[in-house]
Amino acid sequence: METGELIAKVRKIEIKTKKMVDELTGGAYHSVFKGRGIEFSEVREYVYGDDVRDIDWNVTARTNVPHIKKYSEERELSVILAVDISSSGAFGSSAFTKREKMTEGAALLALSAIRNNDKVGLLLFSDHTELFLPPRSGRQHVLRLIRELVGTEAAHRGTNIASALEELVKVLKKKSVIFLISDFIDESNYEKPLKILAKKHDLVAMRVLDEKELDLPVMAGLELLDAESGKTFSFAATKKNVQKFHLLAEEEKEKLCVFCRKNKVDLIDMKCNEDPVKPFMEFFRRRERHKQ
Repeated sequence: METGELIAKVRKIEIKTKKMVDELTGGAYHSVFKGRGIEFSEVREYVYGDDVRDIDWNVTARTNVPHIKKYSEERELSVILAVDISSSGAFGSSAFTKREKMTEGAALLALSAIRNNDKVGLLLFSDHTELFLPPRSGRQHVLRLIRELVGTEAAHRGTNIASALEELVKVLKKKSVIFLISDFIDESNYEKPLKILAKKHDLVAMRVLDEKELDLPVMAGLELLDAESGKTFSFAATKKNVQKFHLLAEEEKEKLCVFCRKNKVDLIDMKCNEDPVKPFMEFFRRRERHKQ
């Protein structure tokens, strides 16, 4: 991609997502994520109205006077955007490809985090780690991050989510909020590293799918291309076969939902033809309800 074209695309994304950031940061992002990272501050005597769950029983037993632990909110969080840039992201039956929608969603999260004075890092992956930018704050860093989202071409075609998760386990020493952004079309087994990462960090899965991946049109025949392997194959898209395809696609979709629920990983579903603000706001509202 030429430098001028890249700059123009980055600017377009920045302008578009800035309008959405105001909707997300009108209390929603802050209330969900601020306070997720807290550190111990001091112990003081219990006073009426304090939360009994904060009582420090060791100090209370030692002094015979009820004491509570006080915590202070960490100044900033580290937000990591782990984005799948494998070849399957090139598919799109509407105005956007999956890769473009992932980029838009990631840019929106990055700008929201910076507005909230958080640090943001980026991992781009295929079946290898393509790029890692450690978390930093500031507008210039976020613009660099968006440039990489837009302009980085993967050196490899495939997808290996397990490898990306293992990389994050190695490089992240501090508890972080991680958005794993992918279409989750991956034959490798990533369940174990996902469980490990979810225990150490606040992990959110964002699945981006095109509507045609769930519902194929009925027609005489389809020539389908596997973007990651480069292989083509024919599919007899009769009404019966399309119905079978739809059922299998829904089963695969539901498997990830069940797995995420079981392992306390939030899941955001986004379609290529969808405004990203809506699924993000639904996610924030779910988080708010669970905190209450």
